[in-house]
Amino acid sequence: MDEAKIAKINELYKKSKTVGLSDEEIKLQQQLRREFIMSVKTNLCSQLDNMSIVEKDGSITKVKKIK
Repeated sequence: MDEAKIAKINELYKKSKTVGLSDEEIKLQQQLRREFIMSVKTNLCSQLDNMSIVEKDGSITKVKKIK
């Protein structure tokens, strides 16, 4: 997610606390928040896919997805 979208999320949040948002702005805020959450989840999954755990006995275990 780029900086402009994060700035827009913050701008809409501040506006919602002071003036309030129109229906269109509420929908935009929800969409941007969903996009941000998906971006964070994707980045976390990517990091976990490249992570390994070194056990006490010295063996290496890859982190697995739990479904």
